[in-house]
Amino acid sequence: MLKYSLRENLLTPEPDDCMGSQPAVAYRVCRMANSRGYPCEFFPGMTRRGTTLTKADVSAVLQVFSEVVCELTADGSAVNTPLFSVSGVFSGMADSFDRARHMVSVNVNPGTALREAAKSVRTEKTEAASTGPYITEATDVVSGSVNSTLTAGGILRLIGSRLKFDASDETQGVFLILADGGEAVKCAVVAENKPARVMVMVPADVKPDAYYVEVRTKLDASRQPGKRLKACRYAKPLTVSSGS
Repeated sequence: MLKYSLRENLLTPEPDDCMGSQPAVAYRVCRMANSRGYPCEFFPGMTRRGTTLTKADVSAVLQVFSEVVCELTADGSAVNTPLFSVSGVFSGMADSFDRARHMVSVNVNPGTALREAAKSVRTEKTEAASTGPYITEATDVVSGSVNSTLTAGGILRLIGSRLKFDASDETQGVFLILADGGEAVKCAVVAENKPARVMVMVPADVKPDAYYVEVRTKLDASRQPGKRLKACRYAKPLTVSSGS
């Protein structure tokens, strides 16, 4: 079963286009990797097939193989490896694998048997790890209250991950949204803008009420601009009190 997830496709002009991505799970095959304590499920898969080779024999051969591959690569040569991948453009995060529009690619020069094997590969869509912002704590600096209240005209400090945003983009930033619905109020004054911590000023004219705090950003995990606006709303509404 070839499991795949979808992530934003930055190579096409359409904002909702996605591309297939295989999970970052690899079988480590060289002795050097195994000696560092990484799991090495590749060896049992070879030794249980009736071969007289020991795990040490397989490890030594693969170590030499790895060294030769490194030498060839360093010399500017190409080395084909037997890897599967899902190719084709997905129309959005809700799209799924369709053999009419997508294909399982084999990154080798395959013979007849391997080409036939690729046709029978089954696919399974999985959830990709989140790359959006995540809020773990909201503190009202004026009162010192955590995850409870905010002060109009005061400073709101958010702790979390991937919180950084492009302050020059009006669609990005920290917003207050009435808990019972309504338009979002942007906290336009930014005091600190870091991936793990953001500090903004709560608008002085925001009326006392219960609000959800939401961070919106287009930056990805490596802080590079993307095409899709990603948002995280803190699960608990915070009550804004008058600053007077």
